[in-house]
Amino acid sequence: MGEEKTALRKEYKLTFSQVWKEHKEKYLMILPFGILFVIFTLIPVLVSIVISFSYFNMLEFPKFVGLQNYINLFVYDEVFLIAVKNTLFFSLVTGPVSYIMCFVFSWLINELPPKVRALMTLVFYAPSISGNAFLIWKLIYSSDMYGFANAWLMRFGIIAEPILWFENKEYVMPILIVVQLWLSLGVSFLAFIAGLQTIDKELFEAGRVDGIRNRWQELWFITLPSMKPQLLFGAVMQITTSFSVAAISIELAGFPSVEYAGRTILTHLHDYGNIRYEMGYASAIATVLFFIMLFSNIIVQKLLRKVGD
Repeated sequence: MGEEKTALRKEYKLTFSQVWKEHKEKYLMILPFGILFVIFTLIPVLVSIVISFSYFNMLEFPKFVGLQNYINLFVYDEVFLIAVKNTLFFSLVTGPVSYIMCFVFSWLINELPPKVRALMTLVFYAPSISGNAFLIWKLIYSSDMYGFANAWLMRFGIIAEPILWFENKEYVMPILIVVQLWLSLGVSFLAFIAGLQTIDKELFEAGRVDGIRNRWQELWFITLPSMKPQLLFGAVMQITTSFSVAAISIELAGFPSVEYAGRTILTHLHDYGNIRYEMGYASAIATVLFFIMLFSNIIVQKLLRKVGD
């Protein structure tokens, strides 16, 4: 048994050395990114988790408080529980819908001629990189009669006086969802278009020979399985985007929003981290959000791996 283990270890070492010899250029090329990832992502996340077990106000040395920050979050902080509820609802709506929108629009645009496809890609992608996106929606949902939404509703006789959109908690979350969906055709949308472009056309011909008779079968058995890397990447991006909503809520609904109707976990984090400077408590909020996103990503990726099976 000992000789077999030694032989296996030698074989493993030999295999690793062979892999390194064959692919060392690739590893060296990704090494700078790996170093930056460790320094600016992995280490800050680990430090944040450690700080979450302390009281830290940026002026004094952190004081260890154990689980007190987490107990305060889930037992005494009613605003945080509202933020969790709002975030989960927002994510359950915008995450799947925006993901499907990204794929459907990319699938339809991919069928267009190259020049038209390039133009339509720019048109759909532009809102996600527009710096004036919030200004446009502020004009639409302005609470006076000059706001586009109020003006049109009054013009058609649907309402008699302007609606105070962001002063009424019933309107806040629906408007935020609409704006987020409008902004959602971002990196995932481009990734899906790139994935559709790389599918081997011969697969479709082979599929017709094997009995595929319509576009839906073609989509399920050929297109989606061929795009699994892009689908997984898109899922990660859409989940991350849907859970990390703060700017939309702050810019449109104000901070704090009426009756915390637009409060999300990230705006709660902004409150304690950037305004109150209670960094231990803010780190606890960030840690909770991190594990929610991690858990969601694991579930979605397991589901997507079954696509086309």
